Amino acid sequence: MRSVELLGQENKPAPGDLRFVQAYVNTVDVESGRDRFHDVGGLRAWLSTHCELAQDFSLGETDRLKAIEFREALRTVLTEGQESDESALATIDEVGARSALRLGTTDDGRLELASTGEGMYAALGRLLAAVHTAMLEGTWERLKICAADECRWAFYDASKNRSGTWCSMQTCGNRAKVRGHRHRQRSAAA
Repeated sequence: MRSVELLGQENKPAPGDLRFVQAYVNTVDVESGRDRFHDVGGLRAWLSTHCELAQDFSLGETDRLKAIEFREALRTVLTEGQESDESALATIDEVGARSALRLGTTDDGRLELASTGEGMYAALGRLLAAVHTAMLEGTWERLKICAADECRWAFYDASKNRSGTWCSMQTCGNRAKVRGHRHRQRSAAA
């Protein structure tokens, strides 16, 4: 993976390489509809910058759609209660099978999962390797999807009791509390 500084700012950023997974999931802003992968060039730019895809590697529309399918599969398994969604897991399995992942050693003698191939699936495999490492480190379950349906942003829950629900209490949390308050008022009036 490339330098974290190239990712830009995240509200509630994940640690280490898990931050790349968070940024990948957040390449679409569900609320505004802005998608960094709206075309093949956007996908190529993101994977080249962050996942070591060769700049001259040819990507097509099918690759773009598979990358989006993978992004949404990650979003699904990060959503509370959806961790075992069969379709999402099948998509993640497909990326894993096509990504040339292998077990190797680091400079300090530790074992790590690494993507050794080239191309889009190798780049996506680097993200899967980061997920695997995060699972071993116990940080994966802290990467969550905002509970606000209009948001769905990935955030890192650093709370002591792992009870974070929204990417931002000031925005999404406040909206949910206001909606709940209005609903209770209407119910009491009826």
